[in-house]
Amino acid sequence: MKIRFGYELVYNCPQPTPMIMSLTVNASRVSDLLTPDHVHTDPALDQRGYRDEFGNWITRLVLPQGESTVSTDALIYDSGETDCIDRDAMQRDVETLPDEVLVFLRGSRYCETDVLMDEAWKLFSSAPFGWQRVQAICDFVHQHITFGYEFARSTKTAAEAYKEKAGVCRDFTHLAVTLCRCMNIPARYCAGYLPNINKQLPEAEADFAAWFEAYLDGNWYVFDPRNGKHLIGRIIIARGRDAADVAISNAFGANDLSSFSVHAEQVPDDAGAETVFDRQTS
Repeated sequence: MKIRFGYELVYNCPQPTPMIMSLTVNASRVSDLLTPDHVHTDPALDQRGYRDEFGNWITRLVLPQGESTVSTDALIYDSGETDCIDRDAMQRDVETLPDEVLVFLRGSRYCETDVLMDEAWKLFSSAPFGWQRVQAICDFVHQHITFGYEFARSTKTAAEAYKEKAGVCRDFTHLAVTLCRCMNIPARYCAGYLPNINKQLPEAEADFAAWFEAYLDGNWYVFDPRNGKHLIGRIIIARGRDAADVAISNAFGANDLSSFSVHAEQVPDDAGAETVFDRQTS
């Protein structure tokens, strides 16, 4: 299947403001792109990119004083299959884990393993190992937290989400990631697009989404504590320890995000690049 995806962000800056942005499809999905997801700006701005320590593509630019629009609109091929499921996948002993995954066992800005360690072991020490334990954590988080945009707070941590029992998808993900790490299961935070194919999602409007990947049997598997199910068409943008590593933008100066929109939807198989071009120029 083909999925059209993109965003439009409108900023107002009182003075020229340097910014780094994580908005480009992850390298693991680049080969599926049918049209490039270049970062477009209005006015046209100089920009350059680099790979961060997690392999995410980061765009550097300076927004001028006044209003600026940052956007993209692209097509990607998707297999149409749901997230991979392997209920027999087992977790590995910490001493046998590859060096590069150990960072996803440690606490981080929004995932305070030290605060939730005792609670995690009370809740999940009797749960089966491996996939079933991760699924038990996801089921718990899905039921424990009430979703609502009114509960969003950029500083909210996993421990605060656990206590408040309310939040948005990043809070579901932070809590599940933290509980997995407490149980010695490496877990990394993911950000990207999640189209509402077959009307499987509760929200009508598209937004950037958060989920996580757990390291089991030498592979990374997708889990989604917010939606509580395996879905179709995820488009990964970035991975990291938590939301601080994959923020869509980091500004180094005053700015106001005056408009924000995201789209991700299945399109007919005969949709081509000219359709995307028409949208970009309309």
